[in-house]
Amino acid sequence: MFDNLSEKLQRVFKNLRGEGKLTAENMESALREIRVALLEADVNFKVVKQLIEGVKSKAMGEEVLTSFSPSQQVIKIVRDEMIKVLGSHASKVRFANAPPSVMFLVGLQGSGKTTSTAKLGRWLSRNGHSPLLVSVDVYRPAAREQLRVLANELRLPVYTGEADDHQPLSLAKAAKREAMQTGRDVVLVDTAGRLHIDDELMVELSELKSSLSPVEILFVADAMTGQDAVKSAEAFHQRLGITGVILTKMDGDARGGAALSIRHVTGQPLKFVGVGEKPDALEPFHPDRVASRILGMGDVLSFIEKAEEAIDKKKAEEMQRKLIENEFTLEDFRDQIRQLKKLGPLESILGMMPQVGMFKELKNVKVDEQEITRVVAIIDSMTPKERANHMIINGSRRRRIARGSGTSVQEVNQLLKQYGQARKMMKEISGGMMGKKLGKLKLPFFG
Repeated sequence: MFDNLSEKLQRVFKNLRGEGKLTAENMESALREIRVALLEADVNFKVVKQLIEGVKSKAMGEEVLTSFSPSQQVIKIVRDEMIKVLGSHASKVRFANAPPSVMFLVGLQGSGKTTSTAKLGRWLSRNGHSPLLVSVDVYRPAAREQLRVLANELRLPVYTGEADDHQPLSLAKAAKREAMQTGRDVVLVDTAGRLHIDDELMVELSELKSSLSPVEILFVADAMTGQDAVKSAEAFHQRLGITGVILTKMDGDARGGAALSIRHVTGQPLKFVGVGEKPDALEPFHPDRVASRILGMGDVLSFIEKAEEAIDKKKAEEMQRKLIENEFTLEDFRDQIRQLKKLGPLESILGMMPQVGMFKELKNVKVDEQEITRVVAIIDSMTPKERANHMIINGSRRRRIARGSGTSVQEVNQLLKQYGQARKMMKEISGGMMGKKLGKLKLPFFG
């Protein structure tokens, strides 16, 4: 996410730090580089102009140019202006005064509306709400069935209606009645899409809007399509009046142009971003955290929130005790890997770390998810005694473990060596040696 833009901006700031002293001339040069970086990231040219003008008016002041650490001040100014463009603060989901709150998910075909409907349903249910899902896409084959399957996987209720009901409005109204009768406080409506915007679609959506008075009309866009997503959002807003945006596939968008442009162009906030295929890969959009991440400052708050949601507190406390008492076994090693996987794709997690100090090289780390699976398979192929005491794993045991896990003896040996490194490092962490040793550790799934 934002990898290309982040890399280019950090290079600009590094050059500024190398100047020793800021002048109007090298500041102008830096601003030109920032402008090019933003345009190459597919950011809307009007947004680039606004951001550069805002940075220039503040960065060219005498106070910045003569300060003790001018480059750090410039980074702060760029961050502040970027937050303004992104929306200043996280925009919360709105709810009706009297439930159920009806929310539409709209957008072009293939943008990820159905998947986002299911993910948003899960997010709402995890945050104290009881949503009912309904698909009114009566045109795309199996669209309603797709939502039903996704909802069932997440144990969310879905209103399917009668098989012969092919009227979007009657389906949506019936779903709202069902929600009122069953005490559901939110109705998520997965609407139909088209390959391009047309009058027929807009008339249908307008009729749904006037009949159901939704509190939220969330435009779902594919971040990978860049400015096309922004133009589509603008067109939907002009015809329908959207209240917010969900950007999907943000984990695969190295540029970030859509995220940085969409609020300025539509005037509506970016509320959620999709960061993967898993059901929990939908996150509220925090402008300040995203700006910090783009500028290499990391997103530690989001990391903490993910950890608090995914990691069992009692297990974490027990693990801490084992580390202190040097009782960290192969079984614990496997459990730690499984806990890490719950946080989501590991490259995404590493991207939340600030690109400074001992975390500086993490941006270059590539994660082999298949290697993680192999590591777990090898440990699963050991007996409980072997997992508890790795010292008893001799040559014959290693051959048996390799056969059982579908790997080679060499891979088993490599894992045992890496486990030994991890065990040693964790012992030293508990003794306050983390800063000295972290960079030397070669974990099995990092290349």
